[in-house]
Amino acid sequence: MAEEQRLQSTTVFDGKLLKVRVDTVRLPDGSERKREVVEHPGAVGILPVLPDGQFILVRQYRYAVGREMLEIPAGTREPDEGPEECAHRELREETGYVAPELKEMTRFFVSPGWATEELIIYFATDVVPGPPAPADDEFLEIVQVRPEDVVHLIRDGDIADSKSIIALLGFLGVFLPAV
Repeated sequence: MAEEQRLQSTTVFDGKLLKVRVDTVRLPDGSERKREVVEHPGAVGILPVLPDGQFILVRQYRYAVGREMLEIPAGTREPDEGPEECAHRELREETGYVAPELKEMTRFFVSPGWATEELIIYFATDVVPGPPAPADDEFLEIVQVRPEDVVHLIRDGDIADSKSIIALLGFLGVFLPAV
């Protein structure tokens, strides 16, 4: 399949977390179009698993969607921070737990039609508890979830973000049939 060729790029927003640019591209048929792109440094998600098999999730208010969300711990990579280093940091900050080892489950682009964000999901077993140290703008509740409750929580919309659904169902090897 032929690629689109970038002819011009203009940054229209340069924030703390992301940039937005508008590109003019040439399509394979020679026509030109505008593409709006959100540049994101990338993120990680961590699925911590306790010795009894329960998952550690966090509940927090998400302003963009106007509701509380039950999610796996996750966060955005800092400049010059590797993904595994970021995963250890986010797990410790958000939950207080420390993982002796992380294993990569998968990586995916969150919304490749308009954003560059790649998210890497790790799982961690044998996690050791400690005190959480959330960022000063994060107000989190740590929630333990039994594996047998995951599908119910997803179907009811309590777990409703893609990274958490991918991590939990992927770890459990579950496919949700249509209702």
